Amino acid sequence: MTASVPGTRIARRLVALDIDGTLLVTGQDPTPAVLAGIRAALHAGHELVLATGRSLSGALYAARLLGITDGWIVASNGSVVVRLNRGGYDVVGIHTVDAKAVVQLVSAVRPDLRIAAEIVGVGYHVSEPFPPQELGGAQVEVARLDDLWAEATPRLAIYGTGAQNLVPSIRAGGMTATRTRPDWVDVTPGGVSKATALETIRRELGIPKSRTVAVGDSENDISMLTWAERGIAMGNASALVRFSANYGTKDVEDDGAALILHALAQPDREDLTGGTRAGAAPATAVQAH
Repeated sequence: MTASVPGTRIARRLVALDIDGTLLVTGQDPTPAVLAGIRAALHAGHELVLATGRSLSGALYAARLLGITDGWIVASNGSVVVRLNRGGYDVVGIHTVDAKAVVQLVSAVRPDLRIAAEIVGVGYHVSEPFPPQELGGAQVEVARLDDLWAEATPRLAIYGTGAQNLVPSIRAGGMTATRTRPDWVDVTPGGVSKATALETIRRELGIPKSRTVAVGDSENDISMLTWAERGIAMGNASALVRFSANYGTKDVEDDGAALILHALAQPDREDLTGGTRAGAAPATAVQAH
């Protein structure tokens, strides 16, 4: 299937886009270059999918900032998938995590850490309040820890100094634990990732795997960067993330994602990042590994 742009031929792609550190700097609005790139890619007929570790409420807020009112959102690192419909949304799938096991583990070994359990589309139940900028949506403080698992949840966030040290123990229990910072760990169901959610969407849309693109910067993006035919790491990504990608682009502060989005809008453009898989990279792209 191709986009119906007069005088051009643009094959439709599924383009998975991380939000924080990719489309925007956390806490800041997207730049005019990124907004223009999104408009150009959508006009070209591509399927843009926001794929984020944010909760659904946080992802919906970002979609509004980015001017995306239709399409798909993968939230909570793949645990929540929704389809946007002119600003509203329909929940397509939710995978829930074993919150009881995680909360009991954390409270036994690090009772000082804060825990948040996502309430889909609303915010979080929290063991104690998080700093306002750390969580999207409402925070509902629970009276007892077992209230954190009283309702099914797709994702837990663990916050506090040294939280990353719990990752091996959580993974040993069969869950997916992702370090986003030394003081922050996201916990989602085992076997669920951005990649698994994107594959479901790809099949639904009928887009060949060869027409998939993913752009990201963090450890939780590795699954989709290796899943996509074109995995593109941001210039601000860690060495581990860059190694997982095929290509790279500029930093988020230099509108690296906008470069990719504008390239996608060009007819018959197979090379999205400047044409270098090895050797010297052009100014608009860097080789990931």
